[in-house]
Amino acid sequence: MRAVVQRVKEASVSVDAEIVGSVENGLLVYLGVGKNDTRKDMEYLAAKIAGLRIFGDDAGNMNRSVIDVDGSALVISQFTLHGDARRGRRPSFTDAMEPVAANELYEQFVSMLQELDVPCEKGVFGAMMDVRSVNDGPVTILLDSEKLF
Repeated sequence: MRAVVQRVKEASVSVDAEIVGSVENGLLVYLGVGKNDTRKDMEYLAAKIAGLRIFGDDAGNMNRSVIDVDGSALVISQFTLHGDARRGRRPSFTDAMEPVAANELYEQFVSMLQELDVPCEKGVFGAMMDVRSVNDGPVTILLDSEKLF
């Protein structure tokens, strides 16, 4: 399971020009579910994201988590995070989980974050979405449950 985590001042996602999720002062999380991902991968990433200390403390140092700052997360499914573009010009997405199972894990992941006291908004799985954000910093972190990076 892979995630791109961005600290944001605000973020929103729209489907057919209608906003379906939005947050202020929190995280924008793009989540890619891989074909071999399990509950263990979800637990690892959910705990990592909930506790990731990327928000400033009183001295301006990154010592606070999204929970510490009473922030929230906008979680967007993004199978393209498992795209492999090492050969040719067209990425291969064979490492991404098939859609029905991936949607189940995506929904479970959002629930896990909520159980860790991170209020969540989300996009619409499989829909064509327009995502808008104001990145704070900018701060962007790449995470992989297999710890490849």
